[in-house]
Amino acid sequence: MKIWDIALKDTLRSLRSMFLLVFMFGIPLLMTGMFAIMFGGQESEESFALPVTRVAAANLDEGSPALQVGMAGIGMAGVDSLGDYFLQNLSSENMDDLVEVREVADEAAALAALENGEADIALVFPQDFSADFSQINSQARIGFYEGANAGMGADVVHTVLTQMSDGLSGMRITLDVAAQSASTDEATMMAISQEYVMATMGQNPHELVTLTALSGEPAAETDIRKSILGPIMGAMMIFFAFFTGTTTAQSILREDEEGTLARLFTTPTRRNKVLVGKFLAVLLTVTVQVIVLLAAAWLIFGIQWGSLVSVVLFATGIILPASAFGIFINAWIKNSKQGGVIYGGLLTVTGMVGMFTVFTGGNTSPAMEMISLFVPQGWAVRGLMQSMQGATLAVVTTTLAVCLLWSLVFIVIGSLRFQKRFA
Repeated sequence: MKIWDIALKDTLRSLRSMFLLVFMFGIPLLMTGMFAIMFGGQESEESFALPVTRVAAANLDEGSPALQVGMAGIGMAGVDSLGDYFLQNLSSENMDDLVEVREVADEAAALAALENGEADIALVFPQDFSADFSQINSQARIGFYEGANAGMGADVVHTVLTQMSDGLSGMRITLDVAAQSASTDEATMMAISQEYVMATMGQNPHELVTLTALSGEPAAETDIRKSILGPIMGAMMIFFAFFTGTTTAQSILREDEEGTLARLFTTPTRRNKVLVGKFLAVLLTVTVQVIVLLAAAWLIFGIQWGSLVSVVLFATGIILPASAFGIFINAWIKNSKQGGVIYGGLLTVTGMVGMFTVFTGGNTSPAMEMISLFVPQGWAVRGLMQSMQGATLAVVTTTLAVCLLWSLVFIVIGSLRFQKRFA
C-alpha cells in the first residue's frame, strides 16, 4: 500500500539521522547512566566495620555463696561469680565481631598485656566483686584500663559493661528496697530476684511495656532502580519522545519547502493518503524509540517498569500523545526555520511542567501536581509512575484514556490544518 510505503520510507530516513539517533537513544541512556554511577557508587562502597578490640581480663572474683544460690535459683547454676557472668557475656557469639577476650592470671598480667600492645583494654574483677554486690548498701567495682590505641573499641566495651551493670544495679536496688521491709523473707527475696532477672532477659510473659509494630512486615530497603533511576529514565524517555515526534513531523515542512511534497501530490496517490503516511511515519519512529529505551533500561540498569500489561498501557500513553503533539505543532508553523525556536521553547517548558513529580522525588504539593496535568507530558509521567508503583490496571487505564483524549484532540486539529494548507 502507498500509505505504508511512505511511512516506512520516512521512518527509515529518520532512523538514519545521526543527530536524531543521539536525541532518541543516546542522551536518555547517557543521563540515566550518569545518575546510576553517582548513586550506585554509594551502594558499592564497603560498609564501615569496627576493628576487634582485644581484652585481657583478670577474673579474681571468688564468688559469693549467697550469689551462687541466687544464680542457681534463676537458672544460671553454671555461673560461680559475677566475674564469670561478665566474661561469659563478653565472650558470647554476639560479641565475636567486636571483642576478643583473653583471660590472664592476675592484674599484673592484664596490665602487662596492655603495656606490651597485646591487648587494647585490661579488665580486672577483684576477688570480692561478687561479695560486695551481694551485701546490702555496698558497691562492687570493676577495674577498667584503656590502652592508647583502644579507639572506639573502648567505648564499645565500656557500653556493654555499663548495660550489664545497670541491669544488675536495678536488681540490687529492688532487693535493697524489699529487704527494708520486715515482712520480706528469703523465699520472697529469691522470687523477686528471679522475676527481675527474667524480665531483664526478656523472658517474663508479663511485660509492663510491649511494642507493637504498625506493619507486619519490616520496611523494605530503598531500591535505587525504583526510587531514582526508573523515574529519571522514564522522564527522559517521555521528554525526548515528544522531541522525536515533533522533529519527525517536521519532515512534512521540509519536503514542502524542497518541493518533493508537491511532486508527491501530483502522483495518483490521494493527498489525504500521503498525509496519513507521513503521520504514520511519526508514530512508527516514536514507537521504535520507546520500545528500545524500555528494553535498554531494563537490560542495562535493571529497571522494572511494572507488569507487561501496565507497560503496554503506559507506553501507549507516551507514543500516541508524543506523535499527535508533533503533528499538531507542525501544523501551525509556516516553515522549518520557525521550528527550532518553537520546538526548543515550547517542548522544554511543557516537558519541565509535566515532570514536576519526578524532579521533586514525588514530594509535590497537590497544586503543583495538578499544574503538571495541564500538559500531555504530565499524564504520560503519571502513567509511568502508576505502572512502576504497581497500580491496578483500572487506574493505569484511566490515565491512558486521558492520554488518548489528548492524542485525539491533537491529531484532529493537526490533520484539519494540514489538509486545509495543502488543499
